[in-house]
Amino acid sequence: MLAFGNLLDLAEIDRRDVRLLRHQESRNSNYLSPYILWRDHRDRFEAYQQTQAISDAARLRAPYWAAFVGVPGPQTLFVGIYSVELTGVLASDRIHPITGGIEPAGESHLYRLELRSELQEFAGRLWIDWGRGYRSWIQRGDREAKQVVELRRDLGEPPFPGFPALIVNLSEIDALPATWTSALSSTRGVYLLTCPKTREQYVGMASGIDGFMGRWRAYFASGHGGNVALKCRDPSDYQVSILETVGTGATLDDLQKLEDRWKKKLQSRDMGLNRN
Repeated sequence: MLAFGNLLDLAEIDRRDVRLLRHQESRNSNYLSPYILWRDHRDRFEAYQQTQAISDAARLRAPYWAAFVGVPGPQTLFVGIYSVELTGVLASDRIHPITGGIEPAGESHLYRLELRSELQEFAGRLWIDWGRGYRSWIQRGDREAKQVVELRRDLGEPPFPGFPALIVNLSEIDALPATWTSALSSTRGVYLLTCPKTREQYVGMASGIDGFMGRWRAYFASGHGGNVALKCRDPSDYQVSILETVGTGATLDDLQKLEDRWKKKLQSRDMGLNRN
C-alpha cells in the first residue's frame, strides 16, 4: 500500500515534523469552500490558512504542514507542503478570506507560511483516503499514513461520474467542476431531494433551460425552491440525486408524466414532501 507517509520519506521530510491539515467548510456554508479558493483564488486560500484558532496552537505546532482540501464527495486532495512559523496573535482586524466579514484582532494566531518545492509535483493530482475522522482535521504525519487512492496524470478535475451515480449535497453544487456543471446545466429530467433531518424525500423535475443546475441553485438560494412543503421546513442541506434524464425532444407534458410516475414509485406524496 502506497501511503502519503511514504512520499514524505522519499522527500526526506521527517514524518514527526509534519501536521496533516484537511480544510473543508461546513456543508451549510453559503461561502466559497477552501477547495474553490485553492482552485480559483489561490491568494485567498493562502490567506485563509494563515490564521488559525488559538485553541489549535498545540496541535498545529510543527515545522511543516501538509495541506489537503475536501472536494465534493468523500474525496481529499493534496495541495502542498508548507514551512510554518507562528508569528503571534493577529494584530489588527482583517477581512476574512472566505466569509468577507471581519476577522477580529486578538482572536486567532497568525502564521507565516511558505510553499515548499517538496512533493509539489503531486499538488492537485494526489488523492488520499483521509479516513472516517473528518472532524479531526489536524493529524500527525507520523501517526496517520493516509493511503493514496489515486494519482492523476494531469492537474485537473475529477471525471463526471455519470447521471445515475451522481450524489451530492446542495451546498456543494457551486463547487462542482466546470465539466460537471456543464453536463448538469444542459440536461433535464427528474431528481430526488432527501432531507438529512427528517429523512423525508421530495421528487421534482428540472424543465428549465439551465437543467438540473438551474433548479438546484434555486433550492440552495431560497432553501425551498418555491415548494409548499419545503417552505414549512427549516432550511436543510438536502442530498440531491438524479432519478431519470430525458432527451432534448421531451415536452413539458412528458416530464410531468415522468415526475408523477416517480412520485408513485417512491410514495413521496404519502411518505415524503410532495404535495401534488
